[in-house]
Amino acid sequence: MNSSARRSGAFVALGLAGLLTGCGAPSGLGKSEPAPPASAQPLPETLWPEWSPKSTSPSDAVTDPELQPAPEPLAGAPAVPADGFASLDQLEVLRADPRMKRLTRRGPVDRPGRPGVRPPVLHDLTGDERPEMISAVDLESGRVLIAVYTVRTGQIVPILHTSGLRPVVEAVGTDLVVRSSQSDGGEQTVRYRWDGTRMITVSEVRDYPTDGDRQGGTDGGATAGPDVRPSQAPRGGTPQPVAPRPARPPAATPGPASPGAAP
Repeated sequence: MNSSARRSGAFVALGLAGLLTGCGAPSGLGKSEPAPPASAQPLPETLWPEWSPKSTSPSDAVTDPELQPAPEPLAGAPAVPADGFASLDQLEVLRADPRMKRLTRRGPVDRPGRPGVRPPVLHDLTGDERPEMISAVDLESGRVLIAVYTVRTGQIVPILHTSGLRPVVEAVGTDLVVRSSQSDGGEQTVRYRWDGTRMITVSEVRDYPTDGDRQGGTDGGATAGPDVRPSQAPRGGTPQPVAPRPARPPAATPGPASPGAAP
Protein backbone atom coordinates (compact mmCIF):
# COMPACT_ATOMS: atom_id res chain seq x y z
CA MET A 1 0.00 0.00 0.00
CA ASN A 2 1.48 3.40 -0.96
CA SER A 3 1.84 6.32 1.45
CA SER A 4 -1.13 8.20 -0.03
CA ALA A 5 -3.50 5.29 0.63
CA ARG A 6 -2.15 4.90 4.16
CA ARG A 7 -2.75 8.60 4.86
CA SER A 8 -6.28 8.34 3.48
CA GLY A 9 -7.06 5.35 5.70
CA ALA A 10 -5.70 7.16 8.75
CA PHE A 11 -7.97 10.17 8.10
CA VAL A 12 -11.02 7.90 7.77
CA ALA A 13 -10.15 6.15 11.05
CA LEU A 14 -9.74 9.47 12.83
CA GLY A 15 -13.08 10.68 11.49
CA LEU A 16 -14.88 7.56 12.73
CA ALA A 17 -13.27 7.91 16.14
CA GLY A 18 -14.45 11.51 16.35
CA LEU A 19 -17.99 10.48 15.50
CA LEU A 20 -17.97 7.77 18.15
CA THR A 21 -16.28 9.66 20.98
CA GLY A 22 -16.58 13.36 20.29
CA CYS A 23 -20.33 13.68 19.84
CA GLY A 24 -22.50 14.85 22.70
CA ALA A 25 -25.06 12.74 24.46
CA PRO A 26 -28.42 12.12 22.74
CA SER A 27 -29.81 14.93 24.92
CA GLY A 28 -27.44 17.41 23.28
CA LEU A 29 -25.28 17.83 26.41
CA GLY A 30 -21.58 17.16 26.59
CA LYS A 31 -20.04 14.58 28.90
CA SER A 32 -19.36 16.96 31.75
CA GLU A 33 -22.10 19.49 31.01
CA PRO A 34 -24.83 19.52 33.73
CA ALA A 35 -28.45 19.25 32.74
CA PRO A 36 -30.47 22.45 33.20
CA PRO A 37 -32.84 22.39 36.18
CA ALA A 38 -36.45 21.54 35.36
CA SER A 39 -38.92 24.27 36.24
CA ALA A 40 -41.93 23.03 38.15
CA GLN A 41 -45.29 24.01 36.66
CA PRO A 42 -47.83 25.49 39.09
CA LEU A 43 -50.61 23.15 40.14
CA PRO A 44 -54.27 24.21 40.20
CA GLU A 45 -55.33 25.63 43.56
CA THR A 46 -59.08 25.43 44.08
CA LEU A 47 -60.61 28.61 45.47
CA TRP A 48 -63.63 28.08 47.74
CA PRO A 49 -63.24 24.27 47.83
CA GLU A 50 -66.37 23.93 49.96
CA TRP A 51 -68.43 25.36 47.10
CA SER A 52 -66.71 23.27 44.40
CA PRO A 53 -68.50 20.04 43.45
CA LYS A 54 -66.57 16.81 43.09
CA SER A 55 -67.30 16.63 39.39
CA THR A 56 -65.72 19.58 37.67
CA SER A 57 -68.02 21.51 35.62
CA PRO A 58 -67.59 25.41 33.32
CA SER A 59 -69.66 28.93 32.35
CA ASP A 60 -72.80 29.46 30.50
CA ALA A 61 -72.43 33.14 29.84
CA VAL A 62 -68.94 34.36 30.57
CA THR A 63 -68.44 38.07 30.08
CA ASP A 64 -65.53 38.71 27.75
CA PRO A 65 -63.15 41.19 29.45
CA GLU A 66 -61.69 42.29 26.09
CA LEU A 67 -65.06 43.83 25.20
CA GLN A 68 -65.27 45.87 28.39
CA PRO A 69 -63.89 49.41 28.75
CA ALA A 70 -60.55 49.86 30.46
CA PRO A 71 -61.04 49.42 34.21
CA GLU A 72 -61.18 52.57 36.30
CA PRO A 73 -60.70 52.98 40.08
CA LEU A 74 -63.89 52.56 42.11
CA ALA A 75 -65.33 55.87 43.21
CA GLY A 76 -66.20 55.83 46.88
CA ALA A 77 -64.13 52.72 47.64
CA PRO A 78 -62.44 52.57 51.05
CA ALA A 79 -58.86 53.70 51.43
CA VAL A 80 -56.31 50.93 50.97
CA PRO A 81 -54.22 50.28 54.09
CA ALA A 82 -50.55 49.34 54.05
CA ASP A 83 -51.32 45.61 54.09
CA GLY A 84 -53.61 45.86 51.07
CA PHE A 85 -56.83 43.86 51.05
CA ALA A 86 -55.98 41.83 54.14
CA SER A 87 -57.71 44.24 56.55
CA LEU A 88 -60.35 45.64 54.19
CA ASP A 89 -64.08 44.92 54.53
CA GLN A 90 -65.07 43.05 51.38
CA LEU A 91 -68.65 44.35 51.52
CA GLU A 92 -67.40 47.94 51.44
CA VAL A 93 -65.46 47.19 48.28
CA LEU A 94 -68.42 45.45 46.63
CA ARG A 95 -70.80 48.28 47.54
CA ALA A 96 -68.45 50.73 45.76
CA ASP A 97 -68.63 48.58 42.59
CA PRO A 98 -71.79 49.46 40.56
CA ARG A 99 -71.83 45.95 39.06
CA MET A 100 -71.77 44.21 42.44
CA LYS A 101 -73.49 46.68 44.77
CA ARG A 102 -77.02 45.27 44.47
CA LEU A 103 -75.76 41.74 45.16
CA THR A 104 -74.54 42.64 48.64
CA ARG A 105 -78.15 42.76 49.89
CA ARG A 106 -77.99 38.98 50.23
CA GLY A 107 -75.39 39.33 52.98
CA PRO A 108 -72.35 37.15 53.67
CA VAL A 109 -72.40 33.33 53.84
CA ASP A 110 -69.77 31.09 55.39
CA ARG A 111 -70.81 27.77 53.87
CA PRO A 112 -72.36 26.52 50.62
CA GLY A 113 -76.04 25.84 50.24
CA ARG A 114 -77.62 29.28 50.19
CA PRO A 115 -77.21 32.53 48.21
CA GLY A 116 -74.93 35.26 49.51
CA VAL A 117 -71.45 36.74 49.44
CA ARG A 118 -68.68 34.20 49.95
CA PRO A 119 -65.62 34.97 52.06
CA PRO A 120 -63.00 36.75 49.94
CA VAL A 121 -59.92 34.94 48.65
CA LEU A 122 -56.60 36.79 48.43
CA HIS A 123 -54.26 35.54 45.69
CA ASP A 124 -51.60 37.18 43.55
CA LEU A 125 -52.91 37.29 39.98
CA THR A 126 -50.78 40.15 38.65
CA GLY A 127 -47.36 38.75 39.54
CA ASP A 128 -46.31 41.67 41.75
CA GLU A 129 -46.34 39.50 44.90
CA ARG A 130 -49.24 41.52 46.32
CA PRO A 131 -52.50 39.57 46.44
CA GLU A 132 -55.64 40.64 44.63
CA MET A 133 -59.07 40.20 46.20
CA ILE A 134 -61.31 37.62 44.50
CA SER A 135 -64.99 37.88 45.41
CA ALA A 136 -67.92 35.62 44.57
CA VAL A 137 -71.67 35.98 45.11
CA ASP A 138 -74.01 32.99 44.85
CA LEU A 139 -77.44 33.65 43.35
CA GLU A 140 -80.66 31.73 43.92
CA SER A 141 -80.45 30.29 40.38
CA GLY A 142 -77.11 28.59 41.05
CA ARG A 143 -75.21 31.17 39.04
CA VAL A 144 -72.17 32.72 40.68
CA LEU A 145 -70.88 36.22 39.91
CA ILE A 146 -67.12 36.64 40.32
CA ALA A 147 -65.16 39.88 40.60
CA VAL A 148 -61.41 40.49 40.95
CA TYR A 149 -59.92 43.67 42.40
CA THR A 150 -56.37 44.99 42.45
CA VAL A 151 -54.70 48.09 43.90
CA ARG A 152 -53.28 50.67 41.50
CA THR A 153 -51.68 53.89 42.77
CA GLY A 154 -53.42 53.41 46.10
CA GLN A 155 -56.89 52.92 44.57
CA ILE A 156 -59.04 49.82 44.15
CA VAL A 157 -59.59 48.81 40.52
CA PRO A 158 -61.88 46.01 39.28
CA ILE A 159 -59.95 43.94 36.73
CA LEU A 160 -62.44 41.15 36.03
CA HIS A 161 -66.17 40.50 36.15
CA THR A 162 -67.41 37.10 35.07
CA SER A 163 -69.99 34.48 36.00
CA GLY A 164 -70.70 30.78 35.81
CA LEU A 165 -73.26 28.14 36.71
CA ARG A 166 -72.04 26.26 39.81
CA PRO A 167 -68.43 26.97 38.83
CA VAL A 168 -65.20 25.49 40.08
CA VAL A 169 -62.78 28.41 40.45
CA GLU A 170 -59.04 27.69 40.52
CA ALA A 171 -55.81 29.65 40.56
CA VAL A 172 -53.02 28.13 38.47
CA GLY A 173 -50.01 30.24 39.31
CA THR A 174 -51.16 33.76 38.42
CA ASP A 175 -53.91 32.51 36.08
CA LEU A 176 -57.56 32.26 37.11
CA VAL A 177 -59.51 29.29 35.73
CA VAL A 178 -63.33 29.14 35.85
CA ARG A 179 -64.97 25.84 34.94
CA SER A 180 -68.77 25.89 34.80
CA SER A 181 -71.78 23.93 33.62
CA GLN A 182 -73.80 25.09 30.64
CA SER A 183 -77.56 25.03 30.33
CA ASP A 184 -77.35 22.76 27.27
CA GLY A 185 -75.50 20.07 29.23
CA GLY A 186 -72.02 21.04 28.06
CA GLU A 187 -69.06 22.29 30.05
CA GLN A 188 -66.90 25.37 29.60
CA THR A 189 -63.43 26.14 30.89
CA VAL A 190 -62.19 29.73 30.67
CA ARG A 191 -58.64 30.76 31.63
CA TYR A 192 -57.88 34.39 32.49
CA ARG A 193 -54.46 36.08 32.69
CA TRP A 194 -53.23 39.52 33.69
CA ASP A 195 -52.08 41.61 30.69
CA GLY A 196 -50.85 44.62 32.62
CA THR A 197 -54.26 46.33 32.56
CA ARG A 198 -56.87 43.68 33.36
CA MET A 199 -57.53 39.94 33.31
CA ILE A 200 -58.08 38.77 29.73
CA THR A 201 -59.27 35.46 28.31
CA VAL A 202 -56.34 33.39 27.09
CA SER A 203 -58.26 30.16 26.42
CA GLU A 204 -61.85 28.96 26.30
CA VAL A 205 -62.79 25.32 25.84
CA ARG A 206 -66.31 23.96 25.44
CA ASP A 207 -67.03 20.26 25.84
CA TYR A 208 -70.28 18.47 25.16
CA PRO A 209 -71.21 14.97 26.34
CA THR A 210 -71.59 12.29 23.70
CA ASP A 211 -74.65 10.07 23.34
CA GLY A 212 -72.74 7.37 25.21
CA ASP A 213 -72.15 9.76 28.12
CA ARG A 214 -75.82 10.63 28.31
CA GLN A 215 -77.05 7.04 28.13
CA GLY A 216 -74.36 5.25 30.09
CA GLY A 217 -74.73 7.33 33.25
CA THR A 218 -71.18 6.58 34.40
CA ASP A 219 -69.81 8.69 37.21
CA GLY A 220 -66.48 9.22 35.49
CA GLY A 221 -68.03 10.53 32.30
CA ALA A 222 -66.40 7.83 30.17
CA THR A 223 -67.65 7.65 26.63
CA ALA A 224 -69.35 4.41 25.75
CA GLY A 225 -67.44 2.53 23.08
CA PRO A 226 -68.96 0.99 19.99
CA ASP A 227 -69.26 -2.42 21.70
CA VAL A 228 -71.00 -1.09 24.82
CA ARG A 229 -74.75 -1.32 25.00
CA PRO A 230 -76.10 0.74 27.89
CA SER A 231 -79.20 -1.44 28.12
CA GLN A 232 -76.98 -4.39 29.07
CA ALA A 233 -75.31 -2.57 31.97
CA PRO A 234 -76.18 -3.64 35.53
CA ARG A 235 -78.38 -1.11 37.34
CA GLY A 236 -76.25 1.68 38.79
CA GLY A 237 -73.05 0.19 37.38
CA THR A 238 -70.75 0.72 34.45
CA PRO A 239 -71.85 -0.64 31.08
CA GLN A 240 -70.13 -3.93 30.30
CA PRO A 241 -68.84 -4.92 26.87
CA VAL A 242 -71.17 -7.27 25.06
CA ALA A 243 -69.65 -10.22 23.23
CA PRO A 244 -70.36 -10.08 19.50
CA ARG A 245 -72.95 -12.51 18.24
CA PRO A 246 -71.58 -15.42 16.16
CA ALA A 247 -71.97 -14.93 12.46
CA ARG A 248 -74.92 -16.77 10.94
CA PRO A 249 -73.76 -19.53 8.48
CA PRO A 250 -74.47 -18.68 4.87
CA ALA A 251 -77.54 -20.23 3.35
CA ALA A 252 -76.90 -23.32 1.22
CA THR A 253 -76.96 -22.66 -2.51
CA PRO A 254 -79.19 -25.20 -4.35
CA GLY A 255 -77.21 -27.30 -6.83
CA PRO A 256 -78.39 -28.92 -10.06
CA ALA A 257 -81.24 -31.39 -9.64
CA SER A 258 -80.15 -35.02 -9.62
CA PRO A 259 -81.65 -37.42 -12.19
CA GLY A 260 -84.95 -38.79 -11.06
CA ALA A 261 -85.52 -36.10 -8.49
CA ALA A 262 -89.06 -34.93 -8.02
CA PRO A 263 -89.83 -31.70 -9.81
